[in-house]
Amino acid sequence: MSNPTPTPIIIGIGDIINRSLKIEDAIEPLGLMLQAVEKALLDTGVDGLGCGCGCVSGDGNGCGGKERRLREMVDDARVVANWTWGYEDICGRVLEGVRGGVGVGGGDGDGGIKGEGRKMRKQRKEKREKGVYMEESEHRGTSPVKMIDEALISSVTKTGTYPKHWTPPTSDPRRSLVLPKGVESTIHDISLPIQIYPLYENAFRAHRHQTPLENNTESAKLYAQFADVAASNEYAWNREQAKNLNEESIGKVGKGNRMICWPYPLLMNAFNNVNMAASCIITSVEIARELGISEDKWIYPLGGAGMKERENFWERPNFYSSEALEISLDSALAVSGLRTENVDLFDFYSCFPVVPKMAAHHLKIPILDPPKPITLLGGLTSFGGAGNNYSMHAVTEMSRQLRSKRVQASKDKNEGAFNGLILANGGVLTYQHVICLSTQPRSDGKGYQDGNPCPSIVQSIPLLRSMTKPPNEWSSSDDKTLIAAREQRMNWGPIQAAYFPHKSPNACRKRHENLMKRKPSNDKDGSDCIGSEGVGSGIWEGVIETYTTQFSRTNEPEIGFIVGRLKYNGKRFVANVGDGKTLNNMIKNTDEVIGKSGWVWKEENGKRNLFGLERGASL
Repeated sequence: MSNPTPTPIIIGIGDIINRSLKIEDAIEPLGLMLQAVEKALLDTGVDGLGCGCGCVSGDGNGCGGKERRLREMVDDARVVANWTWGYEDICGRVLEGVRGGVGVGGGDGDGGIKGEGRKMRKQRKEKREKGVYMEESEHRGTSPVKMIDEALISSVTKTGTYPKHWTPPTSDPRRSLVLPKGVESTIHDISLPIQIYPLYENAFRAHRHQTPLENNTESAKLYAQFADVAASNEYAWNREQAKNLNEESIGKVGKGNRMICWPYPLLMNAFNNVNMAASCIITSVEIARELGISEDKWIYPLGGAGMKERENFWERPNFYSSEALEISLDSALAVSGLRTENVDLFDFYSCFPVVPKMAAHHLKIPILDPPKPITLLGGLTSFGGAGNNYSMHAVTEMSRQLRSKRVQASKDKNEGAFNGLILANGGVLTYQHVICLSTQPRSDGKGYQDGNPCPSIVQSIPLLRSMTKPPNEWSSSDDKTLIAAREQRMNWGPIQAAYFPHKSPNACRKRHENLMKRKPSNDKDGSDCIGSEGVGSGIWEGVIETYTTQFSRTNEPEIGFIVGRLKYNGKRFVANVGDGKTLNNMIKNTDEVIGKSGWVWKEENGKRNLFGLERGASL
């Protein structure tokens, strides 16, 4: 029996980069998006796009006729969240541009939009919420043609001035660039990506029994290999710089490469301030055939998955792995009918080295010199941002390379499929989304999935093993995790494997049955498993789980951050380093501080927690 669900395919891709930082050359984000869309439309090969003749045959199948039909069929646009330039209904504006054929030029007083725009915007407002983001529904083919695109711009945000014909932003571009929405400081001044990703790198290093020096060498080699990839990519923002990067220049701290937060110098940090946009056009096999789009253009999304960690990093299970990352990777492969060895190309999001390292480690791929590429772009340091939209550029590049492999395979009379996997990461290792693409449709005859196979959020908050309760006991946090997992329609085996490795699937089932007979614990934050940032009065012995040190612009250690566990009850705490000796111990290439015991106390004003390796120490 044939599958009634339309088979989704990518038929057009486009990338735009505007390297000039001169105000007179600046193009507003909407303009960059529309230029990327025009390139994606042109990439479809539909007759009439780019020919300029305007011919339309009597049956509407002439050059101009097919172009017009394609533009009219585009009835849905999804735009990745833009950091720097807020728009009123940006999705509607992109649709207006497509319908009007705008995007190649600089635009007019309405941001480059003409025609029936205001009417269409009103209809869209009635239809759905503004600013819908890319999700798994984008690949189901429920709309004739969809577009997904985004742009990020930096040239005008330094001064706050912009050309008069630009669309007025709905928010201050300078504030958006410095402080993306959702980033809030804590009482210990740790919330930024540059501070939190190092927590994961240090914990992941210690978990693998690496020394800090070995870890620095690994990261430098990895990013040197990424730079080589970016150096050959025409759309890389830092392409020229990437040509001159090597292991030594990336790993050695010095002029132009100061330490930011241990263990990452500047050239291991993301570079987000770019003027770039990317777009892809998605439709169904049926529509593509109707428009006469060559099958050489078709790329099949096989499946995808997404999951998020808890927003508060101190509430997460550990810092040497990401459950959301691992489950998203495994689930995307499973729903796509693939195994790791079936994938020919990978692109792991890389704002900091720890993300591709964790992904490769989980999939049992060598971190250095992998047999298959783990980046097609070169990472955010060398390829450049564009922030939330980096992985859209991965989609376009993956599509190009898969198309190329198919052409070569045809010459070699190889009829096998070529597959790719893209991992998109967001927040502070918070959001994980994975998609698998292929040169051929699924071999099992199944259609694209009907929803996200993952639970929406990681629920587990386990204690350190030495501090956990006996395997036969259940905490209130365990109960909430169990209930949440069942609400996501997970079966007992996956629940046990993901959240309760020391219990059996049957024990999970019986516990759930008992919970359904009575009201579960009302402990709203799982406080028996995890403490808040405060540790109360007195001085307590604690163990370091992970750490980082932030440096000044003069390359001096400025402030230290500790995440640890209180020894007497296993509760987690966040603290700043309270003495100079501890701060210096945290930046040595030979000593391992993770796992060391120390002391945590409240500072005199009763706000911050402070930590020192020696009792009674102070700055």
